[in-house]
Amino acid sequence: MEDTEKDSQQHPDSVPEMGEDAVMTAGPSSPFPALTEEERQELQEELVKVEDEIQTLSQVLAVKEKQLADIKRKLGITPLNELKQNITKTWQGVTTSNAYRRTSETLSQASLKATAAFSNVGSAISRKLEDVRNAPTFKTFGEKVETLKTKMSPSASATTPNDRDDGSPATDSLLGQPEGSPTQEAPMN
Repeated sequence: MEDTEKDSQQHPDSVPEMGEDAVMTAGPSSPFPALTEEERQELQEELVKVEDEIQTLSQVLAVKEKQLADIKRKLGITPLNELKQNITKTWQGVTTSNAYRRTSETLSQASLKATAAFSNVGSAISRKLEDVRNAPTFKTFGEKVETLKTKMSPSASATTPNDRDDGSPATDSLLGQPEGSPTQEAPMN
């Protein structure tokens, strides 16, 4: 309680709460014109009347809310069903809005452009790889590997590189040798 008093002393220009307390604390220092005793009595009666009406309306509202809850319960409408319906209505409202449609169209166009860009990048990479394979340096390297392969395999010298595939006699002869048998190897220079 002392904290409240200290707080109100520290903040003298704070706004009082609305309601009975505010009316009582306003007193004669309020900016309203001075009231006669008769006017003051009428306003006091009107205040009591309005407060009674508010209380009555609050009670009626509570009864109506209870009646609403009973009807919903009898119909099988649960808070979860209401939430789902609200979400569905809200989503329909969002999807039919102009902003959503414009955003959706923009994203769709961006997706198409991105797909085209990725396709172009893929094609460019494929072309570059093909260029590298057809480059003289790569062919020379391939020929050197083939020459080395021919030198390493003694029976492969009888066949040409174009006549062989992975199941060639040269490969088969190397694979068919027992583990302990010596193989011929040409020195690498």
